[in-house]
Amino acid sequence: MRAKHVFTGFLLALAAIFLALFICLLLFSAWNRPVTAEQGTAGEVLFSVPPGESLRRTASRLAGEGLVRSELFVCLHARFAGLSLKAGTYRLSPAMRTAEILDAIHSGDVAVYRITVPEGLTLSKTAAVFAEAGISAQNFLTAAGDPALLQEFGIPAATAEGYLFPDTYFVNYGDSAESVVRRMLSTFFERAETLDGFPGRGQPLHDRVILASIVEREYRVAEEAPLIAGVFANRLRINMGLQSCATIEYILTEILGQPHPERIGPDALEIRSPYNTYLWAGLPPGPISNPGQTALQAAFSPADTPCFYFRLNDPVSGTHTFTVSLDDHIEAGREIYLKQAAGR
Repeated sequence: MRAKHVFTGFLLALAAIFLALFICLLLFSAWNRPVTAEQGTAGEVLFSVPPGESLRRTASRLAGEGLVRSELFVCLHARFAGLSLKAGTYRLSPAMRTAEILDAIHSGDVAVYRITVPEGLTLSKTAAVFAEAGISAQNFLTAAGDPALLQEFGIPAATAEGYLFPDTYFVNYGDSAESVVRRMLSTFFERAETLDGFPGRGQPLHDRVILASIVEREYRVAEEAPLIAGVFANRLRINMGLQSCATIEYILTEILGQPHPERIGPDALEIRSPYNTYLWAGLPPGPISNPGQTALQAAFSPADTPCFYFRLNDPVSGTHTFTVSLDDHIEAGREIYLKQAAGR
């Protein structure tokens, strides 16, 4: 009889254990479910975990922002699973299970942005590109003008304009502007030093970067970039004005803060600015864009050409006609006009 009672008690205890486990599983399933069944990235938010924040505080904020169903479950699951939460900014969604959210924060899977910087952007426009990754334009501009950083890379200028290499960068949300600018400068020198004709750091390189920044804004067809650089090199050699419309655009948009002009009128050619290559011979004081590899290579090794002039054939193909004399340049313009007028 006693054995029967013992066996019955054992069965009841076992049943209680299974019932408790079943209830725990139900609670786990209920609390672990996503807040919303809506899939995709529409509901994604950026959630930051500051250094030193307690688990309880993080759990409270996760629940408060509607990312998890239970603050208590966050604390229990993190403690039983031995999960430590790492500081950083994370891209989270109410469509994620609580366990997925905790795993992301435990693994340090911070929000990463793929930022593509096109060739030929100015410093200010490059700064604006990184706003998506949480880097303010002002902080970027400050970092790009940091004298210590410029000295470290041997850049003899007041800003890093011209040296912010256009490429695709993967940036963690919350990365400092200084770290991004440093990475862009490192990429510039890594690429530039592999090109033929690299002149070495310092003023010789800076002069080539200024030239490359103008070539970048002038060429449309890659094969023509060395020819355009060759024309400018010829003009520099005889102290002839570069007469580049790209420098006028820089004055209007970056110095005077005007919208990009549809066309450059004669008044713009008379603006008293050291960047006006119609008024002054030689290179402008600094780069007018951040050139890519094609323009840099062209500036390092300009084509050996007798030409001193070039003009755009048509805006669709982007090709140019190169000529030796001013008379030929004028005649080429007349022929281009007649072809366009005839619809050819």
